[in-house]
Parts: sequence; structure tokens; C-alpha cells
Amino acid sequence: MKKKIVFLTGAGMSVESGFKTFRGNDGLWENYPVEQVASHDGWLANPTLVNNFYNNLRKKLFTASPNRGHELISSLEKEYEVTVITQNVDNLHEKAGSTNVIHLHGELAKVCSSDNPYDKRYIKELTPEHPDVEVGEKAEDNSLLRPFIVFFGESVPMMEPAVVETQKADIFVIIGTSMNVYPAAGLIHYTRPGIPVYLIDPEDVYNPNNNNFKHIKQGASKGMEELCSLL
Repeated sequence: MKKKIVFLTGAGMSVESGFKTFRGNDGLWENYPVEQVASHDGWLANPTLVNNFYNNLRKKLFTASPNRGHELISSLEKEYEVTVITQNVDNLHEKAGSTNVIHLHGELAKVCSSDNPYDKRYIKELTPEHPDVEVGEKAEDNSLLRPFIVFFGESVPMMEPAVVETQKADIFVIIGTSMNVYPAAGLIHYTRPGIPVYLIDPEDVYNPNNNNFKHIKQGASKGMEELCSLL
């Protein structure tokens, strides 16, 4: 029976791919105030601005490629049962071949109904050929199409499946996240006692005071190479 590895990935996972999602250090995302483009109030105030922002971000995503770190996570599926829980809205884990990815904060490549964001009937995946939501474009329920993103101020519906997967982990790996963004940061508390926990990040960002905790002070790609040599 394969051991289960659960990865929790954040913005640092995708930096080497040239795609940086919001970290929160300066309150800006791509030079926009986060409240303007990543909050429910911002959406209500100016849906055209918000959709245009994500249209531009989506075009950057469609030109981005997975880095070595993404590829190594995917490669571990040969020997382990792997679940990736990501705070990122990109699809670089999937592009690298990961088959079990839980997106806590939504998916940039998708759009949805503004009235019923999680109704699967109204969720649509956009393509590199057609990456934009047009001004006033509507979902099939006649509400405005909006990014399939969990805005600040909204609940995180994928948190429950993430907790379930974390509780099953034989090995838990954190990559490129400050562990300051909740509820995702709380996942560490759902790991079973005694399992090994690895943190891959060049900065000192988290220490759970756990004897089985190892900090690999590298970026995502170099850190994953080191992790693979340790496993």
C-alpha cells in the first residue's frame, strides 16, 4: 500500500514559473489594491474592473509553464499517493501532471455565476484562445459571469475536503507559504501526531515546535530536489 503525501502549496510554489499570486505583504496584487480586485465588496462595486483584472492575469497564466518543483511533485505519484492542496489560483500543478489537486482559493482559468458561484452547471473553463470575460457577459442563470475565485470575505468551501486529506497524510509538505493565511494555515493542526512534516521555503516562516519537522531553506525546485533525495 502506497504511503500518502499531502502537499500544501502557496505563492512561492509558482514564483519560479513567473506567476506570482497574492501574498499580502504590501496589500497589492499586480499593483492593484487587493480590496479592489480580490474582495466581494470590490466585485460588487466594479465588476467590469474586476473581470478585466482577471482577464489580464489569465493571459499571463496561459503563457506560464510549470517549474521543476511542480514536475517533481507530479513524479512522486509513481511511488506515493499524492494530494496537492494549493492556495494558488493557477493550474500549474495540473499542467505538470498532478492528478489530485484541491484548490482552496479557486481557479483562475474558470469563471462562474455571480449568483451561484459553486453551481457546476454555470462554471466554465476558459482557454488560451478565448481567455476573456466580455463586459456584461452573463452565465446561463442570467447573472454576471465572475472569476471562479474565492474573494476575501467569502467562505472557503474546499477547506473541508482539504482537512479530510490532511488527516490521512503519512507525510505533510508545505511549500512557499507563510502559514499566516487562514484557514489554510490551520491545516497543519489536522496532521496525525508523529508524522514527518517538511517546510520548503527560503525564508524562516514557520516552526511548529515538532521534533519531526524539517525546514529545507530553498525555493520550490531546489527544495523539491532535496526532499526527493530524503524520501
